[in-house]
Amino acid sequence: MLVHEAEFTVDLGESGYLIGFTEHDDYPDEMPYGWRCGPAGSSSAIVLPTTDTGPLQLTVQIHDSPPAPETDSNWEPAEEISLLAETDRVHLATVDPGDVTDAWPEEEPPLRVHPAPGPDHWIRMRLYCHADDPEPGIGDHGERHLIQLWPAPATPPVHPTIGEEDLQARAEYAANRSGLLADYTTDLPVQD
Repeated sequence: MLVHEAEFTVDLGESGYLIGFTEHDDYPDEMPYGWRCGPAGSSSAIVLPTTDTGPLQLTVQIHDSPPAPETDSNWEPAEEISLLAETDRVHLATVDPGDVTDAWPEEEPPLRVHPAPGPDHWIRMRLYCHADDPEPGIGDHGERHLIQLWPAPATPPVHPTIGEEDLQARAEYAANRSGLLADYTTDLPVQD
């Protein structure tokens, strides 16, 4: 059953947005190229929209049990992942080059989820996406996302199969990500 819902517009950065149950201050270690969402740590997800920089209509729903699948054929196939709830409050942040910025609207009260009982508090996230203009780019693409959250034990993710090009993009991102630290380190000789 639907418990709470928030609907608002998010102004996206170049690299999508993060949503989950922890505050973010850094880029995720991996990008889910070939998918719409993927883990950004155990407590949050990175979502890759069609819109590069521009508005996105976001609806976040809190349910007390698994909601029925959406039957509207305008949605892309749903993706799902499990998130470990470090807090009961839903956090949202946009990802720009060099910056991760809190994106929850000030006028919108925070949404809270009551995690599944047990030693680890797991939440299941289901993501539906639609864009009127499916070509990636800047500006208004008529994009909207529906995120449904409910308490549930951790289960394997649900994603489409990815191709070689996406695997290569993931590897390049990982290589660039690991290189960031190396760019700022220097080996100094040890003096006796």
